[in-house]
Amino acid sequence: MTTTAFITHRDCWLHDMGTFHPECPDRLAAINDRLIAAGLDLYLSFYDAPEATTEQIVRAHGAEYLQELFASVPEHGIRHLDPDTAMSPNTMKAALRSAGAGILATDLVMQGQIENAFCAVRPPGHHAERGKAMGFCFLNNVAIAARHALEAHGLERVAIVDFDVHHGNGTEDIFRDDPRVLMTSIFQHPFYPYSGADTDLPHMVNVPVPAGTRGEAFREIVTGKWLPALQQHAPQMIFFSAGFDAHYEDDMGSCGLVESDYVWVTEQIKAVARAQGHQRIVSILEGGYALSSLARSVVSHIKALADL
Repeated sequence: MTTTAFITHRDCWLHDMGTFHPECPDRLAAINDRLIAAGLDLYLSFYDAPEATTEQIVRAHGAEYLQELFASVPEHGIRHLDPDTAMSPNTMKAALRSAGAGILATDLVMQGQIENAFCAVRPPGHHAERGKAMGFCFLNNVAIAARHALEAHGLERVAIVDFDVHHGNGTEDIFRDDPRVLMTSIFQHPFYPYSGADTDLPHMVNVPVPAGTRGEAFREIVTGKWLPALQQHAPQMIFFSAGFDAHYEDDMGSCGLVESDYVWVTEQIKAVARAQGHQRIVSILEGGYALSSLARSVVSHIKALADL
């Protein structure tokens, strides 16, 4: 059985963008409840996420942007940065833990204490650009973790696999000029954030898909486009931007994936890692807003990570 870590922090529940906002603390509660109901808590190693440091964050974001974020935190109530993205008094406390979860996961994997990890965190990150918050995201958790693997642990090549229904424009923005990082992604198009479809960079394997795309087409894309690119890149560590809003029950998008698709893609990426002579995978939660399908999909993904 694989040693898999589950990393989270209660601070991640404190970020609040208002009543009825889909990116809500209930997402983490649903995951926790399903994890326990499935009996997975007996098989995982649990860790509290630390706060990411300024040094770790500015590998992916500008220092001025980070200062602007802290300056934007309201003393009371909610402050909107755009129509979708708002801050409450504890937003940065949650964001620092979310970024810190990826840092800790990377350290644990690189130190050989675990083989892989899932970070159950919020706010999500893959829409956060180097100098811009958007799409529910403030700090790009997966980008911060990937840069940590490169800069702190001396890796030469890593990969980010993004199966969220939305394009990870922030991740692309941060790594556009860094070919050490291969990004493979699918995303519904045309759809928010209306980017990625025209990217022409060898280390950005973006595959836009139409509304209604289901598992068979997804698996063909992974087999035909992602896996050859990953094998050629030979990543020394792989990160999942694990958004589960392409599930057919999630009305945030219009795709039709199911739990078995998430299990299958997890197994494919694990096989890539093994072929490169390591088991280093860090998965970080992004989207997924239908609470039942989110929880079921996350648990299925973790089971695949843990060989359960």
